[in-house]
Amino acid sequence: MSHPFDVAELAATYANKSPQDILKLAFEHFGDDLWISFSGAEDVVLVDMAWKLNKNVKVFSLDTGRLHPETYRFIDQVRKHYGIAIEVLSPDARLLEPFVKEKGLFSFYEDGHGECCGIRKIEPLRRKLSTVRAWATGQRRDQSPGTRSAVAALEVDSAFSTPERSLYKFNPLAQMSSEEVWGYIRMLELPYNALHERGFISIGCEPCTRPVLPNQHEREGRWWWEEATQKECGLHAGNLIAKH
Repeated sequence: MSHPFDVAELAATYANKSPQDILKLAFEHFGDDLWISFSGAEDVVLVDMAWKLNKNVKVFSLDTGRLHPETYRFIDQVRKHYGIAIEVLSPDARLLEPFVKEKGLFSFYEDGHGECCGIRKIEPLRRKLSTVRAWATGQRRDQSPGTRSAVAALEVDSAFSTPERSLYKFNPLAQMSSEEVWGYIRMLELPYNALHERGFISIGCEPCTRPVLPNQHEREGRWWWEEATQKECGLHAGNLIAKH
């Protein structure tokens, strides 16, 4: 399938560019068709940068139905802080209800988080991305050295593209470290999830997230009962993840 630009060439050119430069490139090519994925953790940095470039920026967030109360409050806080609409996506009840009826609310502790994430995260995301041309995420290489160390500034989204339609994915924060992210948040006094004050670093669903101890990597607070290469939910399926 032909592309409006050379993806590999631009990815190489922008590999060491600033997040703002990568976002400018995204807006240059896709304008208001670019959507920002806001997970309710540290993605406020991405939202802040995008909003400063385009006050009409479009933002969406996944509500799995299992988030912490602090996360819901944070999403609304960001909505008010920037005066933007945040499109909140929910799981399809026709898929979720029979799953919960059959397996209960905590089956992931026994057979892995893949099926639950598939219903609560991947299906709503696929539904949303089928309507857009490009999206930007807050993925960083240092979030999970085992699965995200090769995150590119720009890529064709292999997980959610179709033979008829290419979906373009931008990762403007790929090069930023956790320290740099928090320096940005503190310097500009941006809102943040209150859970961060209680030792949570990587924040997802309540049953699958816990605080980490000093010197533990942030990803150790997610799906801690599973092997390290399984610690992706499928939203970024291009990352290394065991398939079986």
